[in-house]
Amino acid sequence: QVQLVDSGGGLVQAGGSLRLSCAASGSIFSINAMGWYRQPPGKQRELVAAISSGGSTNYADSVKGRFTISRDNAKNTVYLQMNSLKPEDTAVYYCNLYGSSWSSRAYEYDYWGQGTQVTVSS
Repeated sequence: QVQLVDSGGGLVQAGGSLRLSCAASGSIFSINAMGWYRQPPGKQRELVAAISSGGSTNYADSVKGRFTISRDNAKNTVYLQMNSLKPEDTAVYYCNLYGSSWSSRAYEYDYWGQGTQVTVSS
């Protein structure tokens, strides 16, 4: 079993900052990548940022220069530092792990956190 616990969301004014955290636990065999997705109200889920086990990163154009994804491989934890927040950043943010567990090590899956609400007021 692989479990993701994401946290750190909240209510912040435009221009403020938040740091999201996601800790992965359980029977993890391998991690291809971890990242963050978000789903604004009434819209589809979208990729925000991702980081591979090797450290390469990928960001949505809308957050480049404002958000930074980082990791602590020893703790299987990923962070998203969000600066200069805008109202359009308002969404439920979901942590994602793409990898495999010991019980199903031959296959890779997307594992998801429960989501944490980020609300940015204007």
